[in-house]
Amino acid sequence: MQTIKEYVQSNKDRFLEELFELLRFPSISADPKYKGDVLKTAEFVAQKLRDAGADKVEVCPTAGNPIVYGEKIIDSALPTVLVYGHYDVQPADPLELWETPPFEPTVRDGKIYARGAADDKGQFYMHVKAFEYMMQTNTLHCNVKFMIEGEEEVGSANLGTFVKANTDRLTCDVIVISDTAMISLEQPSIETGLRGLSYVEVEVTGPNRDLHSGIYGGAVANPATILSKLIASLHDENNHIAIPGFYDDVIELSAEEREALNKAPFDIEEYKQDLGIADVWGEKDYTSIERTGIRPTLEVNGIWGGYIGEGAKTVLPSKAYAKISMRLVPNQNSERITNLFKKHFESIAPACVKVEVKPHHGGEPVVTPTDSIAYQAAEKALEEAFNKKPIPTRGGGSIPIVALFEKELNVKTVLLGFGLDSDNLHSPNEKYGIENYLKGIETIPSFFKYYAELNK
Repeated sequence: MQTIKEYVQSNKDRFLEELFELLRFPSISADPKYKGDVLKTAEFVAQKLRDAGADKVEVCPTAGNPIVYGEKIIDSALPTVLVYGHYDVQPADPLELWETPPFEPTVRDGKIYARGAADDKGQFYMHVKAFEYMMQTNTLHCNVKFMIEGEEEVGSANLGTFVKANTDRLTCDVIVISDTAMISLEQPSIETGLRGLSYVEVEVTGPNRDLHSGIYGGAVANPATILSKLIASLHDENNHIAIPGFYDDVIELSAEEREALNKAPFDIEEYKQDLGIADVWGEKDYTSIERTGIRPTLEVNGIWGGYIGEGAKTVLPSKAYAKISMRLVPNQNSERITNLFKKHFESIAPACVKVEVKPHHGGEPVVTPTDSIAYQAAEKALEEAFNKKPIPTRGGGSIPIVALFEKELNVKTVLLGFGLDSDNLHSPNEKYGIENYLKGIETIPSFFKYYAELNK
């Protein structure tokens, strides 16, 4: 029988080509014009699950994009692992900043450059190939279910409805998600917490039409200027979020917990060099690791208004807009934070403009247990693959469905991610290391093996 390392090595080229084929689909969930490509991607994923040996594979319709489901139940007495992933991707804009086309995967320096390479096509597809190996070698130690959705990048609006309607079908003992990062290939880690999310769009309206900036400028409020001032006021001089009540529910970590968190390898100079910045920025009295893991944040994701075309056009715009996201930490509630933001932003707007705050989507922060059988299995699998014990870390991103799964299915999640923070998620030139991809395929069967053993 081939070992997993031998199987990966002998099938490496095929594993890569299949991933490249998946990456060529522009499955952008945020833009309706890609609906057809999204559906083709779902069908591709379903076929690959069938090819790997899954049963009852179905492209399940929802009010939005379909969810791909498949399973392999080998023995009802064995534990069941539910693998979650998403096949939709972020928009590729701005296209001019990509060195190679975003939907034509290109390998440079051992990394696959393409939209969705790390988030999340490369990571969920590791599970499909690991499952293929376990089926081919008769080494599947647990039952397995797959649920791969197509709306994660737009808030998973229809996933909750699907989960509630399919609780029996989705019954499991643990959920495994590979949509997170590890510290490095030299130092593996397991994320044990994720921040929540509140995402809003704001619209500031001044005059009822665009105006000549010479005739009206100085006499009529400019919505772009007002919006800039409002946004600037959302942080104080210590980069503390200046929304009343924002921190009321934040749980402060103890000095011991903060010290343990900061033991993770982190080179601040390398961090700055990689990003091309002269210095870091953030909330006073917290380290960069703490700012991106255990502290809430407020960021402007986009801002626009007026004339932004080539050349000059001297207008005073009628409207200005911004998209704003707030990352939340344990005990904060996304709905409450959204309401606090809306109330505050509207209250500080001057009478010379009208302000509208439009909530988009949100999700709750989560902490996953480090004393569970599933965590121990993941820890043992990573240590076996990397010859080094993984470090528990807190993730700065958000996967809102983790809290949903815990609520609706009453099961915990293991965040078994193989990406890196430097993979340019949501940015031009997104990438995923070939070694990360293959190492993930190599590690996953060990997780199944150890999870079954520890459950005996």
